[in-house]
Amino acid sequence: MVMVQGTFDDLGTPLSGVDFVVVDLETTGGSPAECGITEIGAVRVRGGVVVGEFQTLVNPGEPIPAFISVLTGITDAMVAGSPRIETVLPQFLEFAAGSVLVAHNARFDVSFLKAAALRCDREWPAFPVLDTVHLARQLVPRDEVRNHRLGTLAAHFGATTTPDHRALHDARATVDVLHALIGRVGSLGVHSLEELVDYTARVSPARRRKRHLADGLPDAPGVYLFKDGDDRVLYVGTSVSIRTRVRSYFTASEHRRRMGEMVRLAESVSPVVCATTLEAEVRELRLIALHKPRYNRRSRHPEKALWVKLTVEPFPRLSIVRTVADDGARYAGPFGSRQAAEAAVSAVHEVLPLRQCVERLSPTRLRSACALAEMGRCGAPCTGAQGVEEYAEVVAQAAALLDGHARGLLTALQDRMATLSGAERFEDAQMVRDRLVALVRGTTRSQRLHPLARIPELVAARRSVTGGWEVVCVRYGRLAGSTTSPRGADPMPYIGALRASAEVVAAPVAPATAATAEESEKVLRWLEAPGVRVVDVDGDWTCPVAGAAAVREQLEPLETSRRRTAGFAGVS
Repeated sequence: MVMVQGTFDDLGTPLSGVDFVVVDLETTGGSPAECGITEIGAVRVRGGVVVGEFQTLVNPGEPIPAFISVLTGITDAMVAGSPRIETVLPQFLEFAAGSVLVAHNARFDVSFLKAAALRCDREWPAFPVLDTVHLARQLVPRDEVRNHRLGTLAAHFGATTTPDHRALHDARATVDVLHALIGRVGSLGVHSLEELVDYTARVSPARRRKRHLADGLPDAPGVYLFKDGDDRVLYVGTSVSIRTRVRSYFTASEHRRRMGEMVRLAESVSPVVCATTLEAEVRELRLIALHKPRYNRRSRHPEKALWVKLTVEPFPRLSIVRTVADDGARYAGPFGSRQAAEAAVSAVHEVLPLRQCVERLSPTRLRSACALAEMGRCGAPCTGAQGVEEYAEVVAQAAALLDGHARGLLTALQDRMATLSGAERFEDAQMVRDRLVALVRGTTRSQRLHPLARIPELVAARRSVTGGWEVVCVRYGRLAGSTTSPRGADPMPYIGALRASAEVVAAPVAPATAATAEESEKVLRWLEAPGVRVVDVDGDWTCPVAGAAAVREQLEPLETSRRRTAGFAGVS
């Protein structure tokens, strides 16, 4: 045997000698192409020691939305005299030169920096990038922490700085998280930068040995079901190519920790070939709801969806219910959680003096007023101070809101948010914002689903990638069947056969459809996609121009901020 001594180059770059620049940004929104940077904070560390810090506010050249100021505390007045990104970016690049960039949810921060470099006509340096979210998901199991947000990890590892949505503070907290993660990965034999970069690309021999499960699977669109040795469904997924997608679970391209656990338990994969991609997506939802696989996180409990109901009685009120009844009441939803439904109800109560007591009131049986009446937030119909006709005017406004006519509500709640922000009651303003978003989401959903729920049959088609036609038959919002016609063939016989063989669907009580809301929304997205043609429709398929969808468009930046807030509470 010939012994060959390795060189120091073979060992890679020791982590103790690597310069890491941990960076965090604050921005005016979630889109790098449309929003600007308001603050950059960065910490340069080497060998566990801080060797430099960088922090500056940045004038984004545009107003900072009120809800962003609520989140970060950064206002237009604070950045008015600050330098523009054209001045700040070269300084930051000089500070970070020769380092490995680190961020919590690095895709977000690096995408904004790259967009800034493009606007400044500067070439973006080829920084190596390390994402502490990605690394934490590999090293910190969910039975140890409830999530991998920055705030959660900082508290878990005892960081010396608490994240608070200010760039330098969040960067300092990320430094402590990074050092804790490097400590963990070191115990696994990872001691160089090259080993750290390659760590998450490792595929265990046990996973590689499972590749045979993909043998013989069809190269066709459909659904696949991973099952354990007792034939229990572990996970349900969908793909345009079942075989290709299943093979990917046994390669380095699959990074999700829970999927690694699932693959270790899997003993077989069952395919369900579908005529169209829409049918595959719908079958996936139905199979997840049926089997409730432990490794599927979404769509497992559609039966838990809730509706907000405006009751039918002399003095109606808002109620949260599980089903839509044929009782003449107004409904909005469904909502995915009780929290969202309650937030929507609170949004209505924020602007309308609708009664909130749960007892059934009668115009002839009077009682004393409650605290809400004394505060002017209820007209006190229980005392006789408000008659049925007078109260009906309030109810009509509430009904209009549930029907999706939310422009007036939007204005009222935005005024309320501005008032609260002006009084520095930022947490209350954020609560009003969340309530507004929840209500508009629910009313948009019911307003979009209602027309589909009333259509006995709708047949639509679009060109397939192979040159034929994909055809779907939808009945009362439920996918009743789908088929394809070959290239060059007359599609009408195929359409006739589909309509004759499609599932018989009973009429639901609108605005609920004959399917789950998630299925009907998938059907709607397919119908609204470019290139789709309506072949035949039994009834009217419409959506009001001045409905909740128009209001939701105005809330898109706000909803983006809300998602980023959830991430910043931890994922930056």
